[in-house]
Amino acid sequence: MTSDDQTCDHLDTIADVQPSSDGCEDCLRIGGQWVHLRMCQQCGHVGCCDNSPNRHATAHFRKTGHPVIRSIEPDEDWFWCFEDEVAFRVAAS
Repeated sequence: MTSDDQTCDHLDTIADVQPSSDGCEDCLRIGGQWVHLRMCQQCGHVGCCDNSPNRHATAHFRKTGHPVIRSIEPDEDWFWCFEDEVAFRVAAS
């Protein structure tokens, strides 16, 4: 894990998950639109970012308590921990 000077204490919640859908699962259900996609690293739920009108990735965290998401946008490899409020990358093994 690499970050500036903070650490994520929730790495143990990261699982080998697959995306729940090809777009924001909740926006697709309600006919909404999204800007960027994030995937929950505990269950695979795909939600939209906070720049999107419905902020479904954050809503998923608030509903489930699943703390870590990652960007699933092309050429982006960062993670975000809601609990620790830290962005980080996981070093390839």
